[in-house]
Amino acid sequence: MTTDKEKANEELEIETPRFTEQPDDQNKKETKKDKAHKKNKVEEQLEIAESELLELKDKHIRLQAEFDNYRKRTLKERMELLKTASESLLVSILPVIDDFDRAVQTLDNVEEESHLKDGVMLIYNKFQDFLKQNGVKEIEAKEQTFDTDLHEAITTFAAPTEDLKGKIIDVVQKGYYLNDKVIRHSKVVIGE
Repeated sequence: MTTDKEKANEELEIETPRFTEQPDDQNKKETKKDKAHKKNKVEEQLEIAESELLELKDKHIRLQAEFDNYRKRTLKERMELLKTASESLLVSILPVIDDFDRAVQTLDNVEEESHLKDGVMLIYNKFQDFLKQNGVKEIEAKEQTFDTDLHEAITTFAAPTEDLKGKIIDVVQKGYYLNDKVIRHSKVVIGE
């Protein structure tokens, strides 16, 4: 027994025509054109992708180089900062060094040995070691050729000998380096 529903479904069924898989000559030509067109499109997209890839690679390399330069520059600045961080403190100590030098010169005039002289010399030597450890060096000036980068001329004076003409005959105030940077110029008298 067939139901009304089944009958209705049978009536509604329409046969669909079956197409053959073999294209005619016109379809073959269109397919070749389509294939060539698709191939050109793919090649264009590939060229665009390759150019974008090259551009991104270039940007990446440049960014990497820029970061590397930044890292080196900041490292260099940090090293220089560490070297000269104590500069203002050490420049403030320079007048104390001058006073110590004058005290030692005065003690050299004392003939007798005393505990006071030994104590001052001990402190002076420790102070000089402290300065060397922190990169402070004295600028050698006496009997050297005058150099405006290192020395400041206070006055000129007649040279005691011919070989001292144009050279430094006296140092009024010592100059100092801090890690090869001049922190105070030597004040000198030049022979003429």
